[in-house]
Amino acid sequence: MKTRIIQSFLALGLACTMQAQPKLSADNIQDVVQAMTLEEKAHMVVGIGHYWGNDMSCQSWRDIPGLPGGTYAIPRLGIPRLLFGDGPLGIKMSADRIADSHKYYTTSFPVPLLTASSWDPQIVYSVARGIGEEVRDYGVDVMLGPSINIIRQPLGGRTHEYYSEDPYLAGIMSSAFIRGTQSVGIGASVKHFAANSQESNRGANNSIVGQRTLREIYLKPFEISVKTADPWTVMTSYNSVNGTTSSENHDLLAGVLRGDWGFLGLVMTDWGGGYHPDLQMKAGNDLLEPGTEETSQQIIDAVKNGTLSEKTLDENVARVLQLIVRSHAFHNYKFSNRPDLEAHQAVARETGAQSAVLLKNDNQALPLTGKGKVAVYGRTAYFMCGGGIGHAEYNGAYYQVSMAEGFRNAGWDVDFDLAKKYWLMGANHAVAPWMNGGKEVDTEEKAVPASELAAQADRNNVAIIVLGQNSGEGSDRTKNAFYFTQQELQLVKDVTAAYHKAGKKAILVLNIPGPMEMESIKDIPDAILCAYQGGEQIGNWLADVLTGEVTPSGKLTVTFAKRLEDYSSTKNYPVLDKQLEISGMMREKPRLGMTANSEGSRRNIDYTVYEEGIYVGYRYFDSFSVPVTYPFGYGLSYTTFSYGNAAIKTAGDTFTVTVDITNTGRYKGAEVVQLYVTAPKGNLEKPVKELRAFAKTRVLQPGESQTLTMTVTAADLASFNEAKSQWETDKGQYKFLVAAAVNDIKATLSGAVGKKWTKKVNNVLKPQVKINQLNRKQK
Repeated sequence: MKTRIIQSFLALGLACTMQAQPKLSADNIQDVVQAMTLEEKAHMVVGIGHYWGNDMSCQSWRDIPGLPGGTYAIPRLGIPRLLFGDGPLGIKMSADRIADSHKYYTTSFPVPLLTASSWDPQIVYSVARGIGEEVRDYGVDVMLGPSINIIRQPLGGRTHEYYSEDPYLAGIMSSAFIRGTQSVGIGASVKHFAANSQESNRGANNSIVGQRTLREIYLKPFEISVKTADPWTVMTSYNSVNGTTSSENHDLLAGVLRGDWGFLGLVMTDWGGGYHPDLQMKAGNDLLEPGTEETSQQIIDAVKNGTLSEKTLDENVARVLQLIVRSHAFHNYKFSNRPDLEAHQAVARETGAQSAVLLKNDNQALPLTGKGKVAVYGRTAYFMCGGGIGHAEYNGAYYQVSMAEGFRNAGWDVDFDLAKKYWLMGANHAVAPWMNGGKEVDTEEKAVPASELAAQADRNNVAIIVLGQNSGEGSDRTKNAFYFTQQELQLVKDVTAAYHKAGKKAILVLNIPGPMEMESIKDIPDAILCAYQGGEQIGNWLADVLTGEVTPSGKLTVTFAKRLEDYSSTKNYPVLDKQLEISGMMREKPRLGMTANSEGSRRNIDYTVYEEGIYVGYRYFDSFSVPVTYPFGYGLSYTTFSYGNAAIKTAGDTFTVTVDITNTGRYKGAEVVQLYVTAPKGNLEKPVKELRAFAKTRVLQPGESQTLTMTVTAADLASFNEAKSQWETDKGQYKFLVAAAVNDIKATLSGAVGKKWTKKVNNVLKPQVKINQLNRKQK
């Protein structure tokens, strides 16, 4: 009898214990946090590890090799694991699985630098939605993208991953990407927060930036994204900002991201970012990726020894759970493993065609008419760069279409004898050493004998020359990468001369990761098309554009300077003869509080001072009258457009600008209209003009018109006053410049701000040393 009573009490106790364990739901997160042990909390804020390449060690969780990691699961509390997919060119994962013959292919979309050149947020949205659908259909929960750091310098290894040198344009495009990804229930992760402008020694570099420069240039695209698109997560960067590692930077995360902008989502580290888990938790960096058992133990020890309060840890855990309850994994989504790749290939093809930038078109060399014979030159034409190298690189795409194949698919007769020679040579893309095992690759173009060129020019209707270069995460491009090699220049000269002698055209296509010096080559071919890195469909969409199936409407989101030295950031950047041996990955922990005065620090390697201040990109070239080859916003079309009836209306603090765009040429096409604003003289020095809005027409038929509307508020015109730690817009007359490019103003309008507008923010992120910032008095 006594035994039965004891058993009954034990059973009752077990039942009560089971009843006391909550199961996670959207409305009981705090209860679940309180039900966790300290060990479970410490695991909840630490990731589950690296799973790159073809690593099969992740087979036990949802069977997806090639992912970078995810979150911890606690089954007893109803908490599933989340899986993260790297991007933003498309989800990076292996196409192969153990004991499974099915191919898990993904789509390689055009790089963000190209999609932004469309100046069409809907294009970016469509790409992101396609990526999101593949992420969802393969059972992944969060896409690690978009990347929205400012293109401060063209040598940046990840330039192709970013949108622009302009923070407003980058913010608008990033917001479109976030909305597209999250429209299908996949979380976006905006990265790399913040001031991650170089790959050289990125893990230990200290970005020393003035408060105004940070707020107006490097933080602005993140602010726009957070306030307008509500990303589920933000990823911190490896570098320090004014002396403190980003993931441990309370000023950056609590002061700006959560305090000033009101961000409520999750903050995660970049993979392996940061050094002190307790400081990361206290700063508001909720999830440490990829994480180790050692990291979890450090958090447990920090709570036990009092350097980290359990209350703070609970807040971090709660934000991880808030992410989880939004996910498909939490709702047991039945993923198909069968995304609509054909539809996504169509999106990739149209995106590239709508984003390509026509830089030159003498004597209407383009579009090519008819379906004759074409000779395709350049090793890249047969082994094209679809996307840059690194963890954002796709690796599961089914196929990448070359330039030669694109023309063949379009019905042209591609010179087969010439093609065979290039196929035997192989690829010629220079890659970052740490991604290529340190191996040297043959990057030179080979000369074509004059006799062969003459025969080729005789039997073909036109020559297409493709010059390519790659770049990637982990290493910045060397200074020589900004210039074409002598072999490349000679190839363009020889081919062009031979075809001109035969009365035929030579067209140059640039398959490059970012701006290059064009002065030495721009006058040689008849036409130049900038394709950047155009994804798996690059050959097909290039054929669409070159043959006139699509009229190019892309415009540059970065400036092509005449010389590398002309960029305002060049003297404050690691301009190297060869890639840094330390690479981009962390080799040693940086000294806490490392500044420009730290003993033994290397300028532009251990620390980088942003002395150019707000004068980045066109803001510098325009304000200091530095001539360029191709200005910001520049791009040609096969047709022409007129700008008419430009007008401005003021309603309170809002300015609405309208303009009529008419297609006055012979081809259908779309036009990008840019709205720049020039401020009146005030307390703060300002650039000559700044982009404040833009719009793009639909594809207009010859003779067709469309009225575009662009809206700007007084708050949009604000500059940051460091002395008062506030945004402010001076009262007075502002010029609103309706433009086809930053240097091509079509109409000048005037609007008055009647009352000064201000907004206070937290006075944080002060640099620890004086910065000798560029100003217009030095002009």
